[in-house]
Amino acid sequence: MKKIYNKIIQITGNVITVCATNIKYGELARVSSEYGDSLAEVIKIDGKRVYLQVFSGSSGISTGDEVRFLGHQMQVSFSENLVGRIFDGKGDPRDRGPLLTESLIETGGPCVNPARRIVPSKMIHTGIPMIDVFNSLVESQKISVFTTAGEPYNELLARIALQAKVDIIVLGGMGLRFDDYLFFKDTLENEGALSRSVFFIHTASDPVVECLMVPDLSLAVAEKFAMEGKTVLALLTDMANFCDALKEISITMEQVPSNRGYPGDLYSQLASRYEKAVDFEGAGSVTILSVTTMPGNDVTHPIPDNTGYITEGQYYLNNGRIEPFGSLSRLKQLVNKKTREDHRSLMDAMVRLYAYFQETMEKKAMGFRMSPWDEKLLRYGTLFERDLMDLSVNIPLEQALNRGWEILAECFLPEETGIPTKLIDKFWPKEMLKADEKGKAHQA
Repeated sequence: MKKIYNKIIQITGNVITVCATNIKYGELARVSSEYGDSLAEVIKIDGKRVYLQVFSGSSGISTGDEVRFLGHQMQVSFSENLVGRIFDGKGDPRDRGPLLTESLIETGGPCVNPARRIVPSKMIHTGIPMIDVFNSLVESQKISVFTTAGEPYNELLARIALQAKVDIIVLGGMGLRFDDYLFFKDTLENEGALSRSVFFIHTASDPVVECLMVPDLSLAVAEKFAMEGKTVLALLTDMANFCDALKEISITMEQVPSNRGYPGDLYSQLASRYEKAVDFEGAGSVTILSVTTMPGNDVTHPIPDNTGYITEGQYYLNNGRIEPFGSLSRLKQLVNKKTREDHRSLMDAMVRLYAYFQETMEKKAMGFRMSPWDEKLLRYGTLFERDLMDLSVNIPLEQALNRGWEILAECFLPEETGIPTKLIDKFWPKEMLKADEKGKAHQA
């Protein structure tokens, strides 16, 4: 039985307050005014006082308007008809397609019981060497891209959406500029990837409460697809906007602020979404890759700080590149041993030599004389950045590993790399090995 109330006792910003009983946190209500109906969500309960955030804003709502509680939380339709569609933060069509009302499922449910999860063991190939080779993305992983405003993080997500070897892409956009939304839409549509994608898009001009709904809508759909045996990749951008929406509502509710004004339950709010990443036994999986923009590139900011404790690694996107230092995939060791036997050794050697290159760059900037070893490192760093770090590079894992060997062979002798001899004998480019042997013989 739906509960109906005809007296609103307080209107503060977009939050209205009524006296009601037997109401659940997160329950939806419909507010009817002379200007039409508006959807609202319960965001706080204090005794009999129930606070609701109105989706479309409180403009036009008066204290005598009707509030009808619907008896359920936010729901979204689930079926194969979702694929290829674009929706807003309420789950309504943004692509002018038909409204879907069949097979409704509730969002924001509990995370999967750990006993029903299996240990991650499969790699998601993206065609991006700095991910595939150096910090592999693993099925059921939760990981974030740490970056700053102005970096090409949406372009990176679009490439991953196009190239990731998965069944379904679920894109959740929060606080997107309209041209960013069009970029995602046009890119995936033109490349034929929209046919395996579902979009839930909140733009900067949409009501703030819809921003909070996007992760729950996206992950509820992703989880349902996974239960049907699909490999699902959920892309969420930008979680900083999600956290700012939480902050805005907590200020409206006059809650006691925590670090830098964010609500005290920021960690729990983030964890309840990220923990939706799962690999079901006997079914599919949900992998979560999000974007977290850091104000002032400050990793100690509450958003990246809390995110780092929850997720299983991060990619640092800086100066248009995924940095090898700071970037970390904590699950990569579960899959690297299954790719190719030289993967781990090659990766470790190349990162170590790139660290030496960075030190040499500092010496060069200070005017130190460059030794022959320094010259090798400078050449190596240039090739590494051009052929592997540049985000425009699009090659499969096998080819990226081979290119890594070629870069090493162009710059160093085999014994200078620190790679085990048995791997050098098997993978070092044969023509370069012969050239090295001739050079040694000539010097003798």
